[in-house]
Amino acid sequence: MNAVFPRFLKSTYRKEPIISVLITMGVIDALIGGLDDSWSLFAFGLGTTGIALAYKWWRIQQRPPLPEEPVVQHYLPSRSSSAALPMLSVSKKKPPYQ
Repeated sequence: MNAVFPRFLKSTYRKEPIISVLITMGVIDALIGGLDDSWSLFAFGLGTTGIALAYKWWRIQQRPPLPEEPVVQHYLPSRSSSAALPMLSVSKKKPPYQ
């Protein structure tokens, strides 16, 4: 399975959990009704999925458009805010383990 698909599902469920659960319930009901020849369950599943998708589409249409802001890229500051590191020197002493 593609690695992007589970991430998409998780983000969708986090953003709108009620609508996602209704869509999942409707699809499962439609599958069970279609495979079992239970047309009332199939119609109920399609109706639930359709209503949930219509409600989601209506909510998307109600959102105000986001203003586009220019992306500002900052590379390095003009001068460093921290002090310079001290110079490292090799110790003249013998290591204690020798």
